[in-house]
Amino acid sequence: MTFWLFMLATDLLLPLIMVVFGGIFSRRAPREINGLFGYRTPRSIRSRDTWAFAHHYSGRLMFRWGLAMLPVSVLALLPVLGQGEDAVGTAGTVICCVQLVPLFGIIFVTERALKRNFDDNGKKR
Repeated sequence: MTFWLFMLATDLLLPLIMVVFGGIFSRRAPREINGLFGYRTPRSIRSRDTWAFAHHYSGRLMFRWGLAMLPVSVLALLPVLGQGEDAVGTAGTVICCVQLVPLFGIIFVTERALKRNFDDNGKKR
């Protein structure tokens, strides 16, 4: 049971981080375009407008998808409750890997929105 709880906490970590940072980014982008913190892609750092748009857009997606992944992660781990460490560890690892799909999906969706809304110089279309 202890290992199951550990895996549950581990599997809830990514959705919780997405909810927290999604909430922060959807309200405001980091003040300065920087190379350390925030949604940093070549397209998002072209201008202050692209920087703000990318954070607002990806933040909303992160928040929503993170909230959706919380109960799904718990429900996906329930079938191995009370089973051995191998089964719990395998299930937890699979859940964690599946959670990466929406995380990386946010990048593709946000980049597509940036491309639709801004030209190659970062000017609003």
